[in-house]
Amino acid sequence: MRNLYPVVFIVSVMFVLLSIFMTLPVLLLVQSTAPNAVAFAESASICLGLGLVGMFATRGYASDLKPRYMFVLTVSSWFIIALLSALPFLLSNNGISAADAFFEGASGITTTGATVFSGLDTMDRDLLLWRSILQWIGGIGIIGMFVAVLPFLRVGGMRLFATESSEWTDKALPRMKTLSRGLLFVYLFFSIIAVVTYRVSGMDLFDAFNHGLTSIATGGFSTSDMSMGKFDDLILMEATVFMMIGSMPFFLFVREMHGQHGVLFRDQQVRMFLALLLIVPLLLTFHEWWVSPDQFDPFHNYTSTLFNVTSVVTTTGYASEDYSAWGSLAFVVFFFLMFVGGCSGSTAGGMKIFRFQLSILILREQLMRLLHPRAVLTRNYNGRAVSDEIISSMIAYTFIFLLCLALITLALAAMQLDFVTALSGALTALTNVGPGLGEIIGPAGNFGPLPDAAKWILAVGMLMGRLEILSVVIVLSPAFWRG
Repeated sequence: MRNLYPVVFIVSVMFVLLSIFMTLPVLLLVQSTAPNAVAFAESASICLGLGLVGMFATRGYASDLKPRYMFVLTVSSWFIIALLSALPFLLSNNGISAADAFFEGASGITTTGATVFSGLDTMDRDLLLWRSILQWIGGIGIIGMFVAVLPFLRVGGMRLFATESSEWTDKALPRMKTLSRGLLFVYLFFSIIAVVTYRVSGMDLFDAFNHGLTSIATGGFSTSDMSMGKFDDLILMEATVFMMIGSMPFFLFVREMHGQHGVLFRDQQVRMFLALLLIVPLLLTFHEWWVSPDQFDPFHNYTSTLFNVTSVVTTTGYASEDYSAWGSLAFVVFFFLMFVGGCSGSTAGGMKIFRFQLSILILREQLMRLLHPRAVLTRNYNGRAVSDEIISSMIAYTFIFLLCLALITLALAAMQLDFVTALSGALTALTNVGPGLGEIIGPAGNFGPLPDAAKWILAVGMLMGRLEILSVVIVLSPAFWRG
């Protein structure tokens, strides 16, 4: 039990920080109205009280965290913070149920962007602001987890990037502290640029602030039921750029900032990511022209297609229109795009580009072995050797991902949800995309009509997807605790 004291201490510190963030919606709306100021004060007090009690009870143990308990810290912190993030919704004056509150809190902190709320245009501004702040917190938390925790835990092939980042930080930067400061600076910088750009382009300050936070965090929460369809093509193009930035490896931005120019676009992940976002929208736009040439507006159609494809690939979850109604080809394309995700080391979810690249690498290697059984083959990615450990970790992640997808789909289908809703709901939760497909949870709908049990399951699915699934499975396994 004493081994858990450092975990409790660190999680308690996170509670205190969360309580500070809970005061922001009221403070930022000081010149306006914050209808749920009491709910935020109560929520902040609960988090602060829990945090102080936990810190006082376990003080002196923060430096004794054993490596294996990093799993417990990672999983417990995300799940508990998701629960506490739901408090302002639950304690507000809007009669929000526990299932809806937890779903929205989990969706926010994991930057999924799925919502159970409708009537966002007239919703209390403090709650809208809290949703956006949650996604912004989740975004920087995801980057920190990628750099500091997941490679160390050897989860899902992340060790491949730990080797790369540790080498250059040892040579060019004073290790992790400087890297962490650099990541926070880059994240803040792009967030401010996004807010200012939206404001200059015609959004009011409230909309610009909210969308600036959720664009860089690739979160997707909006202040309108129309999502980004409320705004013109110029803003859609700007949002596309910010979603792309949020889906690229942030540690490469830090390297660029420290004089290692060109490393961003030499990265294999980034090149494939950008190529995907160049080719797929062009093909879909050409298909739209082929099907409906009389209603085709080249700039608008391409802008809308590029925006929505980018939103799905980057797992942001914005929508400018109901792309599930663009025809069967677009429907199928968007379904498969939901698997992809952005680059590792970004705020994006999904299976990540590098896993698809490694799969292609393995396939090519197997084909070469069939043709040349005696050949000695090297396996390299981004100029580095790829070990068998990384490959086996990636295969394990892919298997457990597909298994979880099947189990959640079956659970949702057991609640009498149709196949498209059940499958796309499970997929969008595990990949942290946001909207699903179909009439209920598609871009034109939301998750509000689903049964409460489905919302709890999907919220847990979002957290598992954000934690790369394997870390959750490890903590739940009896062998972990026996060891």
